[in-house]
Amino acid sequence: MASASANASPARQSTAPPVRRPALGDAADRRRRPPLLRKGTLQRERLLHRLAQTTDVPLSLLVAPAGYGKTTLLAHWAAHEPRAVAWLSLDDGHDDPARLAADIALALGGSDDPRGSLRLAHAVGAEAVRGALMRSIERPARPFVLVLDDLHRLRSPAALDVVRAIADAVPERSQFVLSSRCEPALPIGLLRAQGRLVDLRARDLAMTRREAGSMLRLAGAELPPDDVVTLLGQTEGWPAALYLAAASLHDRVDASRFGGDDRLIADYLRDEILGALDDDRQAFMRRTSILDRLSGPLCDAVLDGGGSGGVLRELSRANVLMIPLDGVDGSYRYHGLLAQMLRAELRRSEPEREAELHTRASAFYARAGDVDRAIEHAVSSGDVGRAGDLLWKSAGEHVASGRDADVRSWLDRFPQDEIAAHPTLALTAAASHLVAGERDLVEHWTAAAERGLAGTSSGELEASVTMMRAAVARDGIAAMGQDAARAYEGLPDASPWRSLCRFLTGVDEHLRGAGASARQDLEEGARRGAIAAPAVQVLCLAQLALMALDRGDWEEGPLLAARARAQVERVGLADHPPCALVYAVSALVRAHHDRVEDAQADRRRASELLTRLVDHVAWYDVETRVVLARAALRLGDITGTRTLLGEASRLSSRAQDAVVLNEAIDALWPRAEAYTIAEVAGPSSLTTAELRVLAMMPTHQSFREMGEHLHVSANTVKTHAHAVYRKLDVCSRSEAVIRAREMGLVGGAEA
Repeated sequence: MASASANASPARQSTAPPVRRPALGDAADRRRRPPLLRKGTLQRERLLHRLAQTTDVPLSLLVAPAGYGKTTLLAHWAAHEPRAVAWLSLDDGHDDPARLAADIALALGGSDDPRGSLRLAHAVGAEAVRGALMRSIERPARPFVLVLDDLHRLRSPAALDVVRAIADAVPERSQFVLSSRCEPALPIGLLRAQGRLVDLRARDLAMTRREAGSMLRLAGAELPPDDVVTLLGQTEGWPAALYLAAASLHDRVDASRFGGDDRLIADYLRDEILGALDDDRQAFMRRTSILDRLSGPLCDAVLDGGGSGGVLRELSRANVLMIPLDGVDGSYRYHGLLAQMLRAELRRSEPEREAELHTRASAFYARAGDVDRAIEHAVSSGDVGRAGDLLWKSAGEHVASGRDADVRSWLDRFPQDEIAAHPTLALTAAASHLVAGERDLVEHWTAAAERGLAGTSSGELEASVTMMRAAVARDGIAAMGQDAARAYEGLPDASPWRSLCRFLTGVDEHLRGAGASARQDLEEGARRGAIAAPAVQVLCLAQLALMALDRGDWEEGPLLAARARAQVERVGLADHPPCALVYAVSALVRAHHDRVEDAQADRRRASELLTRLVDHVAWYDVETRVVLARAALRLGDITGTRTLLGEASRLSSRAQDAVVLNEAIDALWPRAEAYTIAEVAGPSSLTTAELRVLAMMPTHQSFREMGEHLHVSANTVKTHAHAVYRKLDVCSRSEAVIRAREMGLVGGAEA
């Protein structure tokens, strides 16, 4: 027999049953509920405040899975509710509408012998039952609150009709409160549209960080703030899971290891979430737990069946910790802990089926064009061949768009010998090491792929091996250009690697002095890489910018440099090491335009990225350092210029056929060495403000006009000018301009 009680006002106590606190469920239910939830020690002020603001709404609904503290919250609220509160905790026996009506009437205190009168009414039909109950509802002279807890226990249409009748007949200023683990069979949409319903869901009942920390402390788990945040993320604020996490963590230190496969949480999930489902529904959830998103077509494909959309909608309404991801019942996900528990059950009960499910999921996503998920499921299935094919098909786009970390994470799940045994995996590994500047590893995996292809006739893969050999450029830039041209012809037209091939042939032609053909190839590389390989596109643009600057075109060059840098920022390549050249070219352009701070920032960024290229291609290392040396010279950093030129000179022995680079080094050294030690100390110490004033000295502006332009006083400009004279060891403005031009600090002798 479920408990029924009323917190009646003094005026009604003579006719109402004895006053008792609202019951918290039957004995079995109280044993299942974690102690902190049962004792009501959770501080839920925000929810109590929200409930207190809904007194003028006739129907309040709390719907959430087990362990969200629905009963505890209502008990706290009822204890402070000024209106009379009638509370009924439902059980399976209340599926009998006569018993349900009788117990509600008893809770309301509407009859001295409600059971006897309603037994007679039950004998003459459901309308009589409803009529007797309605009279009990209408009889109280003062507003009241009727709470039906555990509404999910009601399944029969007749019992639910009783609930609907009450919802329609709630008197003014009274309130009907329902608590359920699943969506009740009520016209929720209509009631909400009419403004007659306030409902709280799992997302409302989920704990905040402050509440989670408080609960964990009460449970005896004193955790650092970071661990509280970790547990809150893993449990998604589910109160019961947080309590069980606290219990589990008594024997361990690492909060991040708590998950759905933990024994305490797994037992709770089996008993409270899955226990009410039949075997077919449990099997459905277990087998679809490999998916991070659930939809009807996807589940049909994975299970090789039909009707999954209806099952998902049914499970969502049953509130089995399934979260909708849209508003049209089209996409869902399992709560993270439930998904982990289900996957552990799948591995334990159906280990032979798991790989098959992943393979079907991979095929579905591949057909849908979702490459990342297709790869993830292929890797999880253990199908090395399929995983390798998918990885290589997407490797170009991934590594050329700055997403090499994803590729590395997938490769790390394969042993080294498996990678070496499959040419597509080996080529993927080579591509991943290429963007990190790890030349020796690129060659290692390229050689492994070549061995794996021996005796086969795979033109595209053979072309890919040739392309990797070109990218390493071990035999010089001429061989690089030849290999890249051959690879270009062997690759499909839509391959993102074709943009890299055009970049390499363009670099070869540019550095050997064939500017016209180089420009054509680089423009094609930029065009092909715009979408599929943005990292290659920006390198093509940077190379084109350098070519324009070298021929003295200081209009097109800066435009191309700015376009390359903007694309780097737009697509998120700022941390991509091969983009060092892009920032170096931008630094040179900005230094030429006397944007000193911006130029210095780009220099620092380029240098930082360059140091992260472990053992990169020789011509690239040399070219980037030469460009940075030109920028440093323009900024008056003679020491930095000499350092960069020294590094470029040492590396140039590995790029002897790069004629343009060697000529640039030869031209820069005399300018860097043209000064005595004293002279070096002078210009190197020019401040940013002094460089700005120096940049304006070739004009005919007065100190006053220069000050207006720089937003400083004429005296300040005069002070900076005299500092420039002293540091350049000159006596006049005209001499300062001549010396600065000789040193490349202002226009007239370009860096």
